Amino acid sequence: MAGKFEVYEGKDGKFRFRLKAGNGEVVASGQGYATKAAAKKGCEAVQNAASSATIVETDS
Repeated sequence: MAGKFEVYEGKDGKFRFRLKAGNGEVVASGQGYATKAAAKKGCEAVQNAASSATIVETDS
C-alpha cells in the first residue's frame, strides 16, 4: 500500500497534515495552517521538495 497525506483540523482550529507510510505509521507532520487549502499546498510543497532532496548526515 502506498503512503498518503492526511489533512485534518487540529484541536486549535488550524489545519494540519501528516504523511503516513503504507503501514499507517506517521512519518512526517506539518505546521498549523489557517485554511485547508493552505495545508494542501503544504503537502504539495513536501512532495516537490522530497523528489529532489538528498540525505545528509549531521553530528547533532
